[in-house]
Amino acid sequence: MGAKVASEGGDDEPMMDINTTPLIDVMLVLLIMFIITIPIQTHAVKIDLPVASDEPPPENVIDPVKNEVYISPTRQILWNGEPVTTQTLRQYLDITVTMSPVPELHMFPDPQADYNMVDEVLAVTRRAQVSNMGFIGNENYRNF
Repeated sequence: MGAKVASEGGDDEPMMDINTTPLIDVMLVLLIMFIITIPIQTHAVKIDLPVASDEPPPENVIDPVKNEVYISPTRQILWNGEPVTTQTLRQYLDITVTMSPVPELHMFPDPQADYNMVDEVLAVTRRAQVSNMGFIGNENYRNF
């Protein structure tokens, strides 16, 4: 908006300022329409799922009462004391979920274990839909 400044000329002169309020209104409407029409970004994570094997695991590997997963500082996964890969861990977890009663899964990551490895093992247990799981040895983290 223009402000009238005292000048030597008379009051009969027309104002030469442009009213910018309608221009700003149109710009705001266009901006809102642009924001509304932007497509929503969907993020997809590509995961290579392991291939299931037909051979059953050894009988002494899966405990019908409780199973323990230990993650060492050297990024090694131990299932009841036996070293396994994430694919083998997933197969064992799939078997335990179908057992009746479902055995408890005790997760015991070493305090010096790599966080990414612990996160990967937790993701495998979640994909296997393990519901009876607990962390043991939490008192070891008190000094960290």
